[in-house]
Amino acid sequence: MDRLSALRDSFASNGIDGLLIGSASNRRYLSGFTGSAGWLLISQQRSCLAVDFRYVEQAGQQSPGFEVLYIKGDISGWLADLVAGMGIGRLGVESDHISLTIYQSLCRAAQASSDRFQIIPIKSPAEPLRAVKDAGELAKITRACAIADRALEQIVPAIGEGLTEKQLAWQLESYLRQQGSETLPFELIVASGPNSALPHARPTDKPISSGEPIIIDMGARYGGYCSDMTRTYVIGMGDERFNNIYNVVLGAQTSAIALIRDGMSTGTADGLVRDMIDKAGYGESFGHGLGHGVGLDAHEWPRLGPSSDDILAENMVFTIEPGIYLPGWGGIRIEDTVTIAGGKALALTKAGKRTRLNGGTIL
Repeated sequence: MDRLSALRDSFASNGIDGLLIGSASNRRYLSGFTGSAGWLLISQQRSCLAVDFRYVEQAGQQSPGFEVLYIKGDISGWLADLVAGMGIGRLGVESDHISLTIYQSLCRAAQASSDRFQIIPIKSPAEPLRAVKDAGELAKITRACAIADRALEQIVPAIGEGLTEKQLAWQLESYLRQQGSETLPFELIVASGPNSALPHARPTDKPISSGEPIIIDMGARYGGYCSDMTRTYVIGMGDERFNNIYNVVLGAQTSAIALIRDGMSTGTADGLVRDMIDKAGYGESFGHGLGHGVGLDAHEWPRLGPSSDDILAENMVFTIEPGIYLPGWGGIRIEDTVTIAGGKALALTKAGKRTRLNGGTIL
């Protein structure tokens, strides 16, 4: 079944007979259009891609199966006539991807239309479709993972005392680009010492010192698709606290990869790891979910967390990234991008997890 057919099959359960899509990633997934602005309008019979002057030619080249419409001005000025022409009475809009201003504008347009229609906010049915990757998508994600692996291998010898977090992040970004990454999927995280206790720290001018945790959270993008990987290092042998916490996180992460299966709920997957970390005495220090989907976006469906009930399925791609964070000391996180292959979790990022550095070598 093609992507548009699968999307249309969701209309009945959502109580709609047409869907307006403004999310860039959902728009690209369904139409192939990579421009930064535009709208998809999908009914059971028609699929339209509405773009302004900048993108008319590009849309025609990238989305040959769509009616390309040249639009001018605010959406409220052209949508009503198009909806009426497509026979849509109940128009779904992506509730997670539309601003309040646009939503209000759409509602006013619907009420003012002579062929009045309803605006129905729904969670986009495109995102569950995107969670299961086809062979082409898996190939691109695998390539993005390989780019990240190679870049990290190149940067490890550069990690030494006195290098600042910002300097290391810049070198890593340069290597990612040299290896073939497109725009990076997210801002790189390089955090050392107490900064590494912040799960989403940003690189600072702090120099890296011996004996402290060094978290590197990075990803690449290839063909529009992302990878996501985290490794934690220490210069020297690391003290007892570092080694103990590192072993807890590594044990939980590798156990999760070994135990996660097709058909398992994302909440159950999260619970496997959370129980291990809790039994080690660090349950309160693992405050985020186990992982998230990866694809056209670095963070997408499914979500792996304590309250998640999504079901893992063959060819889904997601992260497994437990972490322990102690304010004032630092944190340790280990993350791989994985897929479900043959019913089991398979790591696509393969950079080594040996963590101790000494004079540019891994001990």
